[in-house]
Amino acid sequence: MLTPEQLLAFLAAAILLTLSPGPDNMMVLGIGMAKGRLRGMAFGLGCALGCLSHTLLAALGVSALIAASPLAFTALKICGGLYLAWMGFNAIRSRGGASASRAEDVVESARTLFFRGVFANAINPKVVLFFLSFLPQFVAAQRGDANLQIALLGLAFTAQAAVLFGLLGYFSGAVGGWLSRRPRAGMWLDRIAGTIFIALGLRLIVAR
Repeated sequence: MLTPEQLLAFLAAAILLTLSPGPDNMMVLGIGMAKGRLRGMAFGLGCALGCLSHTLLAALGVSALIAASPLAFTALKICGGLYLAWMGFNAIRSRGGASASRAEDVVESARTLFFRGVFANAINPKVVLFFLSFLPQFVAAQRGDANLQIALLGLAFTAQAAVLFGLLGYFSGAVGGWLSRRPRAGMWLDRIAGTIFIALGLRLIVAR
């Protein structure tokens, strides 16, 4: 099981990264603004639940590598660390250009948008790499059963994403207006998230 300190540290990083402007939350915001809060919430919930497939892959993949090949696991850590650092570098360089563009004016039901969100997230290879790199950062090796810890962390990430995306869809009009009046806010969120990405990437590379 996870310790309270372990879970709180993970949730603090996960919430900040979820709030940082990116494709998923900008799509939730755009759909909410264009199609209404119910559809925005449905799409956001779908995106969040799509993380469960990546949690399963991360838990099975990391545990299998640990058991089969320490060398392969070390290679995964280095590649994952470099990937996180690269994401962080790009986020810091960002000028806050992510925008909540209005979705196409096509009538889609909330149910359709929910499954669209699940599918879009589940097949995204970048999210797979992110989960393989991010979740192991918060595994306490001394507590054993790394795959169970990764599974619980993935469930925690999914839960906080569902809450935040749901709130974003519900308040999409107000949030969209706030961002449009404060373009620098997105830039600073990107910079903070980018710094965290780089720190986590370096930690993953040097960890034993």
